[in-house]
Amino acid sequence: MELSVLQKSRYDYAPKLPGMLRHGIAEISVKEGEETQSVADQEQIKALFPNTYGKKEITFVKGANTSAAKKQVVGVILSGGQAPGGHNVVCGLYDALKATNKDNELYGFKGGPSGLLDDDYLIFDDAYINKFRNTGGFDIIGSGRTKLETPEQFAIAAEVCKKHGITAIVIIGGDDSNTNAGVLAEYMAANNTGVQVIGCPKTIDGDLKNEDIEISFGFDTATKTYSELIGNVERDCNSAKKYWHFIKVMGRSASHVALECALQTQPNICLISEEVAAKKMSLSQIADQIADSVITRAEKGMHFGVVVIPEGVVEFVPEFSVLIAEINELLAGSKADEFNSLASWKEKYAFIKDGLTEASMKVFAILPTAIQQQLFLERDPHGNVQVSLIESEKLFSEMVGAKLAERGYAERYATLHHFFGYEGRCAFPSNFDSDYCYSLGYNAFMLIQYGYNGYLSKVSNLSAPASEWVAGGMPITKMMNIERRHGEDKPVIKKALVELDGAPFKYFEANRAKWAEETCFTYPGAIQYYGPTEVCDLPTITLTLEHAK
Repeated sequence: MELSVLQKSRYDYAPKLPGMLRHGIAEISVKEGEETQSVADQEQIKALFPNTYGKKEITFVKGANTSAAKKQVVGVILSGGQAPGGHNVVCGLYDALKATNKDNELYGFKGGPSGLLDDDYLIFDDAYINKFRNTGGFDIIGSGRTKLETPEQFAIAAEVCKKHGITAIVIIGGDDSNTNAGVLAEYMAANNTGVQVIGCPKTIDGDLKNEDIEISFGFDTATKTYSELIGNVERDCNSAKKYWHFIKVMGRSASHVALECALQTQPNICLISEEVAAKKMSLSQIADQIADSVITRAEKGMHFGVVVIPEGVVEFVPEFSVLIAEINELLAGSKADEFNSLASWKEKYAFIKDGLTEASMKVFAILPTAIQQQLFLERDPHGNVQVSLIESEKLFSEMVGAKLAERGYAERYATLHHFFGYEGRCAFPSNFDSDYCYSLGYNAFMLIQYGYNGYLSKVSNLSAPASEWVAGGMPITKMMNIERRHGEDKPVIKKALVELDGAPFKYFEANRAKWAEETCFTYPGAIQYYGPTEVCDLPTITLTLEHAK
């Protein structure tokens, strides 16, 4: 198959490494920091992780390499949803491994964590890995969502590692995957397997973030891809001047993607789920807010606009969360069969009205019929409403239409709907993500070479040029707290939500009233790979604002 010109060109791009990783393997030394504690629930986390808790943060510095020389056989796993740059994590890991000792080997377990359990793998060589350098996607070995969390699974993983002489496993994933990496690391240490486990922070949602992890990989590329698309829609919107575009973007648990896209494109309205929850906003209040913008702009002769909506916003509306809980209870057990046996929507509606409280029925009644029916679509494996299937962009556009009618607004209100999700997950990684991911992989091998276990590959100072980035590692347990999951207390990496007192949201908050009334659209355009550094290596606005001096 003929390759695209960009694809061929990207194979030859040489990712930039942090300064201390450029000295050559023989000149990379370790500086140890303070012992660490988990972000919360210290005694419980310590009891669960006696072999990997409280370890020191480390930084790589220039100096004599004091690691023990030995052959390393490393396994790598891509876990969870795709994020741009994953291929470069594998490439960086491979290059560091081979630069240290050409006899070192890298096993790629296929299809995610299940590949380790099924002993389904390939062994990387130069010819194979070179076909994936600086490219998007996870097709280098595939990914999967199997969780490594039971002692039986850990025993199988240890046996597979022993069979192949594997000395370390690198798990590339989000908060759940890296939680599993931490638990697996503890198992490997407790059972004296000699196998190290290292994690790498991935998720386009941006919610794997804390004082140590400044940004998860893939966020930069995904938000720039979505922002290009939103900017294109805005340009069309400002040209046709006749539609309100409602655009849903990825972000089930946090609104980092929506906020970054708003900062890049300056839409008329952007909902932030965390603010909705903090202010206990109702669906009606949200619709009123958007309707205000529609009317204000119409009075100025502008019958068009753009609204950006995070994927999971409805779950942050208190009254809607109560409604969902009641629906889950209403359809529990055999009652679901009774509901499904009803022939018409009229009969089902009566069943619903009978089963909901008056307050929840009031919320349900204001929803458009199509959204009401979506709430009773196929359930998840636990029998719950699949909130991600709700077309919230259509929900709000219809609710705004109803609000306008209530207010006697007789002007034209025409809408179009979009959902930008899969478009960003496998995009060609930006230079930032290409460099960051390669550094994470290279850095992960240095952690392995120095014998660390239960650590996350950490690259920081990311708002500066790559030459000034700082590489090192932090214990995964430092990020953990205890949360209630499926009726049990579980150690998990704490999700990072948008901070309403943080610089990115404060900047958005200071400008959004103007954006709501005027046409302030900005057009980021396509990701640039070649040209001036200030254009091609630009980090996200979120990262820039968070690290503004």
